[in-house]
Amino acid sequence: MTPCRVAVLAAVVVLAPVLSCSGSSESAGPCEDRELNLAFYAHFPPVSHSADRDPSAAGFDTHLGYEADLLEAVEALGEGLTFNRTGIDVWEGVWLKPAEPGFDMAGGGITVLDVRTRDAEGNTAVAFTSGHITFRQSLLVRAEDAASLAEFSDLTESVTAGVTRSTTGEFRLLQLTGIADAAGVLESGTRVHTPDGMVTADGSSDFAITPGSASAGLAGRTRLEPASPQRPVIVYLGDDGGDAEISEALRAGGIDVTAGDAVGNLHTASQSAGALVVTALDPLNETGGFSVAAADSDLRLCLNERINFLTDGGNIGVQQWLDDPEVFNRRAQTW
Repeated sequence: MTPCRVAVLAAVVVLAPVLSCSGSSESAGPCEDRELNLAFYAHFPPVSHSADRDPSAAGFDTHLGYEADLLEAVEALGEGLTFNRTGIDVWEGVWLKPAEPGFDMAGGGITVLDVRTRDAEGNTAVAFTSGHITFRQSLLVRAEDAASLAEFSDLTESVTAGVTRSTTGEFRLLQLTGIADAAGVLESGTRVHTPDGMVTADGSSDFAITPGSASAGLAGRTRLEPASPQRPVIVYLGDDGGDAEISEALRAGGIDVTAGDAVGNLHTASQSAGALVVTALDPLNETGGFSVAAADSDLRLCLNERINFLTDGGNIGVQQWLDDPEVFNRRAQTW
């Protein structure tokens, strides 16, 4: 349990108090002596990652990072609440795992969004716990490009941006560059490459991308070519290795920039020996939490009580953990 530290995080990421997204005034139901099956996204260091990136390796189900330590502290509260952890290799839809047989809970740096509570049929399938981390989107670029790619507005047709499908990084990149509107509807004329061929957006809601889903014809999208020369080309990466796959493509020159959360981007930059830097911090704060089955309100409220205590109502977050990886375990001793 030795997380990678990101010393530069405090200099650029302002962590606002994380508020409960689940009604903290409700009374917690019983959840003692319960063994929970947790699905965690395996490729988002330092928030949530596997000890081994290879899904076939024994260490793939060994959970590391900020969320792993937070949940270890929940176990340390001493009421018999434990987690059986399973690494998940694919990001898309990880938040819906608690609605499937075999899982009670999902994590991995998941932004709390209403669109992520619903399944493909539009039914409410999961609910989110209280938030425990604050995210801000950003750009990760090669050091020599920091001045020319300092803002989202610098991303024009000469720039190729790499993102992972169905992330808030993708959603905010499309919004901030004008490729999509606030609802995720793509600008008319935008060309989208899919496994079934290329389709062209007509400006209607039939061509929309959100952090929870996309229009049926855009599933599995691999490349997006904007209608305007003032927009970047988007390529989709990360299916096989998350942020690591994208940063490798960035360093190799396959892409010019990647859009993603500042916590993850700063961690990647800190591991690059100065080759990569973070620019263009998005002013919008996002809140991350865990998902549980919508019907399991007792579990959600029980987790809320423990998460809110361990994070001191949002005053202890990722920066405090980076400074002191034992912060949650020490607080658990005062429960």
